[in-house]
Amino acid sequence: MSQQDRAARTQRALIRSAAQQFERYGYEKASLSDISSGAGVSRGALHFHFDTKADLAGAVESAAARTLRHAVESLPTAGLSALQELTDLSHRVGELLLWDVVVRAGFLLSCDGARHPGVDLCRQWQNHVDRLVTRAGREKSLAPETSPEDVVNAVVAATLGLAMLSRSDREWLNGQRLTGFWRLLLPSATPPRTAVGLEQGGTASAPDGCLARGPAT
Repeated sequence: MSQQDRAARTQRALIRSAAQQFERYGYEKASLSDISSGAGVSRGALHFHFDTKADLAGAVESAAARTLRHAVESLPTAGLSALQELTDLSHRVGELLLWDVVVRAGFLLSCDGARHPGVDLCRQWQNHVDRLVTRAGREKSLAPETSPEDVVNAVVAATLGLAMLSRSDREWLNGQRLTGFWRLLLPSATPPRTAVGLEQGGTASAPDGCLARGPAT
């Protein structure tokens, strides 16, 4: 293995260990000693790659943002309405939050009002939701009395709320919770003919390699 490959592997191990510590203890209480120990490297090796804990947090957020972007770009969308795409995407993000500790920690760090995020992952997610809801409006898929802003706020609050609740109980990320949310929202936000044709549990399956299935971490 080349020196460059070893360095990249060490960086990935440090980012994953940092994500685990940030999720478990929060940014302020997470220690660099525990992060380096969890990655199986020395404190010196940690500081070779990251000068500060803030740099590590930024790396976790950036890695989570890349995963979110890949999830958005790889989602099958052919022939789907904007609302179905949004429903499918919410389930994809829920799966990522369940299986990927870096994504979970990235959202927790980004939504932490006590620090300024390096990457505003929560805002990025809101932008993805807003884009699809705006398209749904152009497709006449929203009920006339429905405010697009209210739909965006509800979807963002529900998905990020599940991420926060999952810190104490991973069952909050069970796909049935999101399905129940859509079962409640869609009939009130869309015309009856539109709501009937939407799959509240999602239609898309993750492409190979998109999600690393295994014990939730």
